[in-house]
Amino acid sequence: MTAPAPTLSTTRRPHIVWLDVMRLVAILMVVICHCTDPLNASAEARSNPDIGFWGAVWGAAVRACVPLFVMITGALLLPVRQEAGAFYKKRIPRVLWPFLIWSVLFNLAPWFIQWVGGSSALVTDFFPYAPDPSASLSDALRDVAMIPLAFTVYATPMWYICLLVGLYLYMPIFSAWVTAASDKSKRLFLYLWGISLLLPYATYFISPNLLGVCSWNGFGTFYYFAGFTGYLLLGHMLSKGNDWPTGKIALLTVPMFSIGFLITFKGFRFMTADPNLTEAGFELFFTYCSINVVMMTAAVFLLVQKARIHSPRIVAMLANLTKCGLGIYLAHYFFIGPAYLATVALGLPAALRVPVSRSDRSQLHLDTHLPDLQTTQSKIYRRVNIIGQQAHIVFPTESLSPDNYAVHLNTSQSLQQTKQRKKGTGISLSPFYTVSAGADHH
Repeated sequence: MTAPAPTLSTTRRPHIVWLDVMRLVAILMVVICHCTDPLNASAEARSNPDIGFWGAVWGAAVRACVPLFVMITGALLLPVRQEAGAFYKKRIPRVLWPFLIWSVLFNLAPWFIQWVGGSSALVTDFFPYAPDPSASLSDALRDVAMIPLAFTVYATPMWYICLLVGLYLYMPIFSAWVTAASDKSKRLFLYLWGISLLLPYATYFISPNLLGVCSWNGFGTFYYFAGFTGYLLLGHMLSKGNDWPTGKIALLTVPMFSIGFLITFKGFRFMTADPNLTEAGFELFFTYCSINVVMMTAAVFLLVQKARIHSPRIVAMLANLTKCGLGIYLAHYFFIGPAYLATVALGLPAALRVPVSRSDRSQLHLDTHLPDLQTTQSKIYRRVNIIGQQAHIVFPTESLSPDNYAVHLNTSQSLQQTKQRKKGTGISLSPFYTVSAGADHH
């Protein structure tokens, strides 16, 4: 007598309110991250102590953004309760079609901005790591044709969707082990993963050819424990909850986050103090898969896990808002540049300007861009009325006069040098943005 074939449960999981709170926190963090990373990467930020300091503070504080999303995925989807084919059919199209649509919009944006009268400098304020953007429709269509094989400096947020699809492809296979493994085995995996989190620093400071890595083998000893898989498992493990009171959790998580933050902040400031800093060195302490970022991420996860919301109205609002999380992630990149110009118009201090800014280049060349903004706004009114109305709100040109803002001419040469240095093939500097002459990682 043969045993019946096992079946996978398709029971709908109960709604978890604190995970909605976690999504909201992660969404806010990722928006701030996109605002601060380009600011930190510019040569002008390093020459401005105030901007450089606050850029580093905010940039370090929100490094948990992407890992939190991955942990939420692990908490919700591990173990996978569907056959692999059904899982792929359900999950991948949900992100693939928005990915394709928004990738097209991002790659057409530089051409469109210049088509309606904006300058290439204005495009660079919207996409700071796009030196000398092309105004040609043919170049824009060529970038579109490369989707999804490559993402450009204009569509850098799309890197995460590629990561998410990769995790989806792997999860049904990984899930089989998660289902069968004991808690002891899972903890052992996380310990080995923790060792792998030290490798970015060992590779940078000791040797790039570490633990078997060489020209014919890019996979070191701990390669299969490295990366975002650990965040999936950590989210799964921690989502089971704990019975510790909130006060005890705070005593654990606040020091954990603080230590992780200080390592990230101090390390980043140490690296960026070097005038000969490489692109790899720039991102070293901001790397998501590092021990310091894991400390911050786990701390935020454990603390938010204790959130309790009793108002049905707030619960419903959170659920509806977090349903828009993917849309917010895909669309927000368009609004960071205008948001920064708004902070300049309002005269906000650097501590408040950084989280909502796209690049401090806007301030450096604001006088130059005023005619562009006005001309572009006028043409958009005529060609695409609704976009023109939005632009009128975003760009209050009547308040943006040369009398109100000083142009830092002494940094203009530095800006041009930065642009020249960043020309070349697009190589990602971080998971959130791409630089022309760098190395991606994030």
